[in-house]
Amino acid sequence: MGRAEQEKRDRISAALQRATGSLSTAATAAMSTRMTWWDDLSAEDRSWVGVIVQAGVKGFVDWYGDTGGVSSAPLSASVFGAAPRELTGAINLQQTVELVRLTIEVVEANIDDILGPDDAPSVHEAVLRYAREVAFATAEVYARAAEVRGAWDARLEALVVDAVLRSEADETVLSRASALGWGARGDVAVVLGRVPAQRTETDVFEEVRRTALACGMDALCATQGEKLVVILGGVDDPHKSALRIVEHFGEGPVVVGPVAPDLSHAHGSARAALSAHRSATGWPQAPRPVRSDELLPERALAGDGHARRSLVDDVYLPLLGARGTLIETLSTYFLHGGSIEATARTLFVHPNTVRYRLKQAAEVTGLTPTRPRDAFTVQIALILGRQSGRE
Repeated sequence: MGRAEQEKRDRISAALQRATGSLSTAATAAMSTRMTWWDDLSAEDRSWVGVIVQAGVKGFVDWYGDTGGVSSAPLSASVFGAAPRELTGAINLQQTVELVRLTIEVVEANIDDILGPDDAPSVHEAVLRYAREVAFATAEVYARAAEVRGAWDARLEALVVDAVLRSEADETVLSRASALGWGARGDVAVVLGRVPAQRTETDVFEEVRRTALACGMDALCATQGEKLVVILGGVDDPHKSALRIVEHFGEGPVVVGPVAPDLSHAHGSARAALSAHRSATGWPQAPRPVRSDELLPERALAGDGHARRSLVDDVYLPLLGARGTLIETLSTYFLHGGSIEATARTLFVHPNTVRYRLKQAAEVTGLTPTRPRDAFTVQIALILGRQSGRE
């Protein structure tokens, strides 16, 4: 660089340095009149925006003085480093772009008043280059903020799901779920299956949330070892709701627990789903997804006390209370391998009487004894009922 060029740059830098305060004031004043969102900011946030504007103008002056507008160092620290990270939550990326654009416009509009006609053109060109560098710095700041926010949200979501699984969904958990966008609308159900292979956790969670949202549901996701746990809110029918997201699970059984009235009571649905998933290997032909109560026999055989009580209370006792001959007929029917004629001969009744009693049993329990799967469930319930000693 020649001596004349150095003197010219020093002269321009000195003029810009003297005008730094007035340029910052002009930019801040323009924001209050041209930015529709300015008045919505708190006084503290407005003061921090003013700090950023001042840092941006000063940064341009220093940058031009050091390089003559030819090259630059990273600007994210010099321009945005003065403000706290929380400001990225008060001002979004679009608003920051508007802020930067307006500041550049104000600086450009005042260059001709600050500098002479021979010096102004080079500064105008430098402003354009500086604006590009600030744009890259802005994108970097918000990308980092989004990354940090995403990591924090993922940890928060995992804490909420874990609390539901451990029956610890208190007011704090509900508040955390609300911060994640949980709408607390309608019934809740827990869906559980294997984590899909060769898929990142973030991608799977996003797809589940997107599918649930398209169906008018909320979704919270987490992994527990090899299990993918999804808590659905706004559920009308648990099986139909699980059917909407079943494609996002890996191979193997996918189970859905019963509905709960809200997130604070979802631990019951989670407990049933976990028990059913552990026991699902006992029924290889189970549908996908399968309701947890469809796996009551396997859960009872695996030692689930809730499943044992449910079979006794919902199947055995209603049969016992409806009509004394129902249990005798069912026991004889199963003893003879499901033969109505053999059952009728043993009980000394007409085959149609046996058919009538089997129909009555189906009405009482919701299980049809002539269907192999339902017959298996009823048989387990009869055994558990006799063992319980309840009459």
